[in-house]
This record gives sequence, C-alpha cells and structure tokens, in this order.
Amino acid sequence: MREDAGPIGSARHETFATEDGVGAESARPPAARGFGVVGGLAPAIVAEVARAAEAGGYATFWANDGPDGEGLAALVAAADATTAIRLGVGLIPLDRRSPQRIAARVAELRLPVERLTLGVGAGGAPGGLARVREGVAALRESTAAMVVVGALGPKMRRLAAEIADGVLLDWPTPTYARAVSREIERAAATLGRPRPTVAGYVFTALGTAARERLRAEAEHYGAVPAYAAHFQRMDAAPMDVAVAGDTPEQIRYGLSAFDAALDETVVRATVGTDTVDAHLEVVVAAGPT
Repeated sequence: MREDAGPIGSARHETFATEDGVGAESARPPAARGFGVVGGLAPAIVAEVARAAEAGGYATFWANDGPDGEGLAALVAAADATTAIRLGVGLIPLDRRSPQRIAARVAELRLPVERLTLGVGAGGAPGGLARVREGVAALRESTAAMVVVGALGPKMRRLAAEIADGVLLDWPTPTYARAVSREIERAAATLGRPRPTVAGYVFTALGTAARERLRAEAEHYGAVPAYAAHFQRMDAAPMDVAVAGDTPEQIRYGLSAFDAALDETVVRATVGTDTVDAHLEVVVAAGPT
C-alpha cells in the first residue's frame, strides 16, 4: 500500500501503529545524523564539507566507493580536516576488492582506524553470502575498524545480524527501515550478541538542479536488477524514498521520518553542481537538531 508523499516528492511520511495504539515514531530516540558524498569528489571539497559536517554536529562522514572514485582515498582528506567525527566508506564490493587489499589500503593511506567504519557488500558475483562471511572475518583479523554490511535481501540481513557491527541500508523507506531494525534486533538476540546498529543512506537533494540530478540517479539504480527487486519488495519507486525539497524546512521534514526508524540517518547529498557551496547548503539544511 502506498502512502501520500511529503512535500515536493520527499520521502513518504508513514504512521506506525504499536500494540497500544500509540504511534511508534515517538517510541525511539531520534537517529544520529551522518553526511555522505560521492567518492570521486575533489579532495579540497571533501575536506571543507567534512569540516563543516563535524562543526555542524554530524556523527559521521561517509564517502561512497565506485568506479568514479575510491571511497577510502576520499576519506584521507576528511580525516586530515577533522578530529573526532567518525569516517565511513560504503560500500566496497568484495567481489572487486579483497579484504586483504582493503586492510592494506587502510594502512597505506594511514586512515585513523579508531574513527573508521568499513562498509562492505557482496557485489554482483555469485556466492555473495559466503564471500561476505569470509570477508568480514578477514577484516576482523586485519584491522581494528568497525565493519558494517550492506544488505538488500533477507539472507544478507540475517548474516549481517550475526557477524557485523552494523547494517547499512541503501534507498530504504521508513517502514522498511523500521522492519529491518526489528528483524536485526530479534536475530541478534537469538544469537546472544548485541544488536548491530542500523544506518540508512537517504538520498537528499536541495533545489531544482539537485532534484533533476537525483532523478537521473534514481533511474540508474532502478534499472539495476538487485535494486529493482529491492524497490519492488518495498512497493516504492526510487524517488518515493528520496528526500527532495526547495527549503531547509522541507528537507528536515523529509528526513524526520527516517530518524524515527534508524539508528543513523546518513544524508547522501545529491547536488546540482559539485561545489563546496552546494554541499554546504545541504550540510546546513539537513543538520542535526
């Protein structure tokens, strides 16, 4: 069942009924706020944005990893520009980069492992569950960084509950995020281990140009079979679960639905132009309150 959209195509606000009839959005504390950029962003821009995110009260700063830019390399500029904010990379596909190479690269770049979160995923090759299980175990042996697992499907989510420090959701709806959080909590309790944190990448665009770029990004993800299946399971189109608006108030409204469902809402900034100012506008508009 689809719900009415929030303002200007922002993520749908959903009500969650509990057994006593009280809305569950007030049942958990607001999520921590993270800020994410593309890995291919110029280091000077990464440094300025990371510095602003730390000053603005964000708990984490993330860079994605992809063909257009290495996330770990992007975090070097962020690490040099900050002192306390946690640094995350998400997601490194383990079918393209071995855990040994990831750990070696962390050491080579001299990233601060006490602040580092490594987000890894299965990638597209067959045997993803075994690859992630073995990859997380290898990373545990070779680095002190936290390890989170990107999980689209139920089998990978169960594995993440068993072995990871956290689960990173990509393009979630608030309802899906809440359901996954409960699922992870039950699975971890059954295994007798602490519940991994549940974070979500929420694609966020401020202004007309940024929204058009977000739309193109949404179409790209929607054409990937694994993501197409993910959106179908949630009964949502990519733009339904993104947050887009023309004002900071609209951005904050859109993000608030995720804050009620996640341990950490990562604002995955989509901007019209890759400039410092464009990113800083999103840092301010989406900042923690």
